Amino acid sequence: MPRPSGVPEKSKDFSGTLKKLIKSLNKWKYLLIISIILSIFSSILAIIAPNRLSDITDTITLGLVPNVNEKIVSNILKDETIPNKDKEIFMNLINDSKNIENKEELLTKIDKLPKSIYNVIKPKINMIKIRNISIFLIIIYLLSSLFSYIEAILMTMLSNKYAKSLRNNISLKINKLPLKFFDTHETGDILSRITNDVDTINNTMNQSITSLITNLTLFVGSIIMMFITNYIMALTAIFSSIFGFIFMGIILKKSQIYFTNKQKELGNLNGYIEEVFSSHTILKAYNGEDNAKKEFEKLNKKLYINNKKSQFLSGIMPPLMMFIGNFGYVAVCVVGATLVLKGYLTFGVIVAFMIYVRMFTNPLSQIAQSISNLQSTVAASERVFEFLDSIEMNDETNKTTHLDKKKVKGMIEFKNVKFGYNKDKIIINDFNLVAKPGNKIAIVGPTGAGKTTIVNLLMKFYEINSGDILIDGVSIHDLTRENIHDLFVMVLQDTWLFDGTIKENLRFNKKNVSDRKIVNACKIVGIDHFIRTLPGGYDSNAINNDSISSGQKQLLTIARGMIEDAPFLILDEATSNVDTRTEELVSKSMDELTKGKTSFIIAHRLSTIKNADLIIVMNEGDIIETGNHEYLMKQNGFYANLYNSQFKKSI
Repeated sequence: MPRPSGVPEKSKDFSGTLKKLIKSLNKWKYLLIISIILSIFSSILAIIAPNRLSDITDTITLGLVPNVNEKIVSNILKDETIPNKDKEIFMNLINDSKNIENKEELLTKIDKLPKSIYNVIKPKINMIKIRNISIFLIIIYLLSSLFSYIEAILMTMLSNKYAKSLRNNISLKINKLPLKFFDTHETGDILSRITNDVDTINNTMNQSITSLITNLTLFVGSIIMMFITNYIMALTAIFSSIFGFIFMGIILKKSQIYFTNKQKELGNLNGYIEEVFSSHTILKAYNGEDNAKKEFEKLNKKLYINNKKSQFLSGIMPPLMMFIGNFGYVAVCVVGATLVLKGYLTFGVIVAFMIYVRMFTNPLSQIAQSISNLQSTVAASERVFEFLDSIEMNDETNKTTHLDKKKVKGMIEFKNVKFGYNKDKIIINDFNLVAKPGNKIAIVGPTGAGKTTIVNLLMKFYEINSGDILIDGVSIHDLTRENIHDLFVMVLQDTWLFDGTIKENLRFNKKNVSDRKIVNACKIVGIDHFIRTLPGGYDSNAINNDSISSGQKQLLTIARGMIEDAPFLILDEATSNVDTRTEELVSKSMDELTKGKTSFIIAHRLSTIKNADLIIVMNEGDIIETGNHEYLMKQNGFYANLYNSQFKKSI
């Protein structure tokens, strides 16, 4: 399949995908709601703290200066225990203090006051009040941290459960998709959706959702508290940070393009890597390394550019907001100091505003980062949902007709079958064929004639456009795919083996298969001796073993087909990877295997199908000749030319 030449500049439906993502979280909505509530409570507690910290600051500040006010002065003058001379000195100092601009000089004179006066007005810190406020703050911060900790645990549980659910849904979806889907999508791109995109959703969901809620709460709450505390200082902090809002909006608008492109290009790169490494031997044989490197560099560069731009735009936010925050500190300090000098507010209010400015500016960068992560999540979700929303094979739950493979006679009939992978391009034209029970039918023809397509239609891998295929008189339209697949043994040209022992591969998806039956099947195809020479014998690994050649792997797949007890047999180039001597042995074993079974054999080596009951010669989707080997050779037609040309080449 050709790789996509381009990718969309933005999500096809950002808001729609986001709604679908939220809806898909419905199963874990209570976890999500609790996490959000805890996140909000944690933020509210953090917002309350600065005002109480302001009270501590003011209490300490007042406790560091002499306690002189109208009430204290009045009490001193009324106190008869204080000598009049001391009262006179005190009143003179009060009157002179209006003309003393140097505070240090004033404090020095206060320190020299008579003890009777000084003991009354000397600085006193209200430790009880400070202790109570400190305990209150400790409780607030502990509760805030506890709520944040519980919220983090809940979100980790939610994100991992959701990722697990996505992977399960994808696994189920793969089994419901028609082969046509895999014909038009790269394996690497599908793997990228299962791995990279799901991981992106998992990681950003774990980190970004509650982070966004927390920082929004801090942002809004800090604004409210600033206005409650002092509206002049609040306006100062907001106007000093207004540029952060503007720049953040510009960045968010541009970054979504690159986040979407990054996920697309990552899928393209993975697809190409999978393609190259799966065909590494062919690549080396044809000296295609340079072209592969150039193509890889091209795809890698596209991913690099989009990743660099998306990371740059998201990464520029923290330093920008740090600058805005520091600028806000300066503005608050300057304006606050002016207001303190004029007596409009206390020093503790400035301390509280320093914290509120941080709560106001820091969330901006965190919100920007969370939104960037959310954009990446939506881009990844769009690809995953696009896969999950792909058109599935027709639902067959309502089909009740069932053929028991032990009772099937073995007759198959093709009636006026027409098929095309695209409706506009029909490749099988009005195909008719009757296979009687026990017949050995060979399908031959040049490449692209439609041989394998006929088998795919028979196995119901694809739905026919028109016509019908009957198995023992029952239409395949009335049978489920699982029932049809259960009726057939299929040995393909591709040597499909999975990671496991040879015995496990031969017993694949079958129950109650004895070791004796496995050994007998291997003896028939002539691979038993070779298996026993391996260090682990039948317990040797089937794919991570350099001792097993491609031809021997082919024989293993043939042996696996022999173990399956089914009335129909399909051999699609099953001997293509074996040598001539082994081919003769396999051909004899195939004769044993096909006894009592209706068999369809696709072969390019025409010498292997000379004993077929019926040979179907196809070309461009049509049957052009039928008959056994002797009859077709006498006709001296298309089949005879194919056979003789192959024979001459072999000489």
